[in-house]
Amino acid sequence: MFYRLLSRFGAEKYLSSRYFSSWLILVIDTCVSVFATFIAYLLIRGLFPNPVFTFWYGLWLLAGSCVLSVVPFVLLRTFRSIIRHSTLREIWKLGAAVLSKDVLMFFYVLLLTSKTSPAYAAISLGFLLDALVTLFLLLGLRLCMIVVYDLIKLKQTRRDNCRRVLVYGTGDKSVSLVPRLQNSPHYRVAGFLTYGKRLRNHTVAECPVYYFENAESMEYLRDRFDIDAVLFATNDDAQDEQERLINYCAEKGIKVLIVPPIDEVIDGKIMKQSIREIKIEDLLGRPEIEISMSEIEANFAGKTVLVTGAAGSIGSELCRQLATFGVKELILFDNGETPMHNLRLELEERYPKLHFEPVIGDIRIERRLDFAFRTYRPQVVFHAAAYKHVPLMEENPCEAVLVNVAGTRNVADKCIGYDVEKMVMISTDKAVNPTNVMGCTKRLAEIYVQSLGLAVGQNKIPGKTKFVTTRFGNVLGSNGSVIPRFREQIAKGGPVTVTHPEITRFFMTIPEACRLVMEAATMSGGNEIFVFDMGVSVKIAHLARRMIELAGFEPDRDIKIEYTGLRPGEKLYEEVLSNKENTLPTTHDRIRIAKVREYDYEEAREVTEELEALSRAVSIPDMIRLMKRTVPEFKSKNSRFEVYDFEN
Repeated sequence: MFYRLLSRFGAEKYLSSRYFSSWLILVIDTCVSVFATFIAYLLIRGLFPNPVFTFWYGLWLLAGSCVLSVVPFVLLRTFRSIIRHSTLREIWKLGAAVLSKDVLMFFYVLLLTSKTSPAYAAISLGFLLDALVTLFLLLGLRLCMIVVYDLIKLKQTRRDNCRRVLVYGTGDKSVSLVPRLQNSPHYRVAGFLTYGKRLRNHTVAECPVYYFENAESMEYLRDRFDIDAVLFATNDDAQDEQERLINYCAEKGIKVLIVPPIDEVIDGKIMKQSIREIKIEDLLGRPEIEISMSEIEANFAGKTVLVTGAAGSIGSELCRQLATFGVKELILFDNGETPMHNLRLELEERYPKLHFEPVIGDIRIERRLDFAFRTYRPQVVFHAAAYKHVPLMEENPCEAVLVNVAGTRNVADKCIGYDVEKMVMISTDKAVNPTNVMGCTKRLAEIYVQSLGLAVGQNKIPGKTKFVTTRFGNVLGSNGSVIPRFREQIAKGGPVTVTHPEITRFFMTIPEACRLVMEAATMSGGNEIFVFDMGVSVKIAHLARRMIELAGFEPDRDIKIEYTGLRPGEKLYEEVLSNKENTLPTTHDRIRIAKVREYDYEEAREVTEELEALSRAVSIPDMIRLMKRTVPEFKSKNSRFEVYDFEN
């Protein structure tokens, strides 16, 4: 109520952002001084009844106090001081002004009582009371003004940091945000927002419902009700409105916020959510995948699990999800020291009850890999270690072969040698009809793993390991991928570089991909190559424009988009993984089994060994020729290796 009164009389703006007029301070100080004289006069009159203390005597006394208070205040310039910045020096000046006033008042009272019988004792006590009360009231007034100023500044700071938001929709999840944000210091719900006038003039949860129809209506709401942002309760709502409301908000400079979905539970406790600005990942995702979590947990609970490439984008997310499944022990295998250190700190903080062991090692070094298997005896292995960047591997093909082919062989052989129950290999859509070295090396890795599994199943090789391969496309936000790259370019002011105006890619979130990997590993009977439904492909140029808009800029005006040309080995369009013509169905509608040619294990082993020898010898032409003979569908695109396509 106090703040409302201040606002109504316009005092808040003076206390919070401007200074009071010095002349106003002089008037206030004078009134306080006269009031103090009045109080002193009443006290003296009550304590010392005397005929001299008449009504007219008191009136002349107050008039004199008014004039004689102004004089020292003006001479000592006490009213020129900024009260909110007062110091001890100001107190001494105020005391001197009060003392000067009472000295002048002494002579004035002598003059006033010269023709009557003066009551010297009463007058002397009156001066003392007047000085004390005046000084007390003036200091008290200043102290109160400083306290009120600080309170108002604190309130204004909180208000400035508190965003007024409209919650999109009137569904249960949207309405539930109102009580959750009721005491939030960061967000204040101003109402609900819907498309069209159907709920116009309605209220929900005691909040008004506003409507929008176009960008102008959003501009009106922004200006009329001081709206800072629109808040989405679900990803589905945001995806539905990405071509309409989100565009309007971007055009009119209104922030778009979202409540992230809860997908992390630690020891049965849901982690604290934080509302954040919407990201491109929220708009590219799809409805949540339904997977049988109970079956997955039963499949991994109580087991020792090893993850290669554990510190990478996919590997680290696999570790986070495995940490919630009650595994006996989690072995992290990676050759990146700093990423491994960061993952270790994260797991220690988020999963204090998890028993895990970080192992720095390289899958190319067979003896280091053997140490990990021999020491920890994993029952399940997730093989995510790989080189993945297409242009870089096109320039360094020998390293691609050593890691993706020979390294995968080393992991698979150790799984056989140490009786691992199941090995799950992470592959890529680029292994389908590969046009680059990276894709071909992943296809060769698939060939070796599947042929080894078939040999075990046919009792040609002793062992019990079941091999599972999972293929999927680009994951949103993975290390070195297009979205983090665009984000960095936008932060620097552009330009945003796209290789080709028509290039498209399939995208999937990292948690979504890992959940599908877990589901595939659970349903597998062994030796299948599972492919995932990647949804609809996205044009990268459109992705770049959308990210620029979400950042609050206008594409091609604030931040330019530049086309740099296809990179070596890069396709314009990625292969669709889940065509019914080349896959078989499973019990999960988002997972299918790829129909692929089966290779003889001995042939695959010999090719792998020869490729490793050629790569170590850096005999690139012979190595590429062998790769193309083994994988006939490998046809290089925009690459120096296209010349070898005509030799076969």
